[in-house]
Amino acid sequence: MPRRHDLDWVRVCAFALLVLYHVGMYYVTWEWHVDSPYASPALEPFMMLSSPWRLGLLFLVSGAATAFLLGKARAEATRDGGRIRFLGPRSWRLLVPLLFGMLVIVPPQSYYEVVDKLPGGYHDGYLAFWGRYLAADGSFCRGDDCLILPTWNHLWFVAYLWVYTVVLWLLARCVPGALEGAGVRLAAGLSSGIGILLWPITFFALARVALIGIFDSTHALVDDWYNHVQYFALFLLGFSIARAEAVWDAMFRRRWLALVLWLGSWLAVVAYFHQFREIAPPQALRLAMRAAWGLNQWCAIVAILGFARHWAPGDSPALRYLSQAIFPVYILHQTVIVLLAYHARPLDLPPLLEGPLLVVLTFGLCFAGYEAIRRIPPLRPLFGLKYRDPARVGAATTASTRSATNGR
Repeated sequence: MPRRHDLDWVRVCAFALLVLYHVGMYYVTWEWHVDSPYASPALEPFMMLSSPWRLGLLFLVSGAATAFLLGKARAEATRDGGRIRFLGPRSWRLLVPLLFGMLVIVPPQSYYEVVDKLPGGYHDGYLAFWGRYLAADGSFCRGDDCLILPTWNHLWFVAYLWVYTVVLWLLARCVPGALEGAGVRLAAGLSSGIGILLWPITFFALARVALIGIFDSTHALVDDWYNHVQYFALFLLGFSIARAEAVWDAMFRRRWLALVLWLGSWLAVVAYFHQFREIAPPQALRLAMRAAWGLNQWCAIVAILGFARHWAPGDSPALRYLSQAIFPVYILHQTVIVLLAYHARPLDLPPLLEGPLLVVLTFGLCFAGYEAIRRIPPLRPLFGLKYRDPARVGAATTASTRSATNGR
């Protein structure tokens, strides 16, 4: 299969959206690591524009990417007559950054949360806190709410992605025929009529109605069953339809309807949360809005992927650069936001100035970090990159070949 550059662009944009979303988390009334003195509900409707689908889209695209990576590994094994090298390299690419992130990148987030929110404050300095963080000190509490340390915070996505990859690899090894047959039947159902909207909307609506009241969203892996149902389903769906052109064409055909349903359900959800911010809603309305959330989640994904297929952005130097940069930027971004936001407080900037400034500085510092990381081989695997830059290795090989040819 030729490379799906439209999905590459979707992945880049979805990760970039995380930066905007996490800057927004500083200014809303929802619980986060640090809170702006100007926090208010004003930004929350715009945050909810992406809340239902943002991570689900990334899991679907990751599932499709996994299908292409596994296919490439199988082709290489067939060509070279060796074993399929997939799970090992994939685990190295995900687990090394996860562990490094938990030990080095994430701790400042917890430190500033303790400094900002611990009753009486925390005054022993970062190094003392880091030692207690590594020792799994559980005494940082506000009443019954205690920090669980060490933690992965925003890197939970990497942990979940690795677990889903392992499960998928086991399915592909143990029941390949069943997995392939299920994918064929799924693609047939999604590509016929309005199946691309009807069946996934039904699934995600029922999942939220049935599970969200029982299993809250924790991102703690072991008790996060609602999120596992939706995110693993999307990951498995992305894997199953990666090569099903009829399904992508169905998304293309239904993109306008999906867009209308997405925005309409967003307005309904925003109105619901505004109306019932202080009082409990009727149970029937609560269940209806849970179903609307599931509709919003899938219709947004179909609209985004449908329009991406329509616009069909191709390869470019910018895409190749961003595709390499976006994972290190993702690893760094939330810690950078927390540091900048906390230390900008003495300036007392108005949110309309401070917020955009935080966005620009976060992107600037994260890309500057990437520029340093990609030039230092020992740092590259810690941020999900190969030890050697393939582009530089290829350029060096080409130059060596030309030199040898000229010498002859």
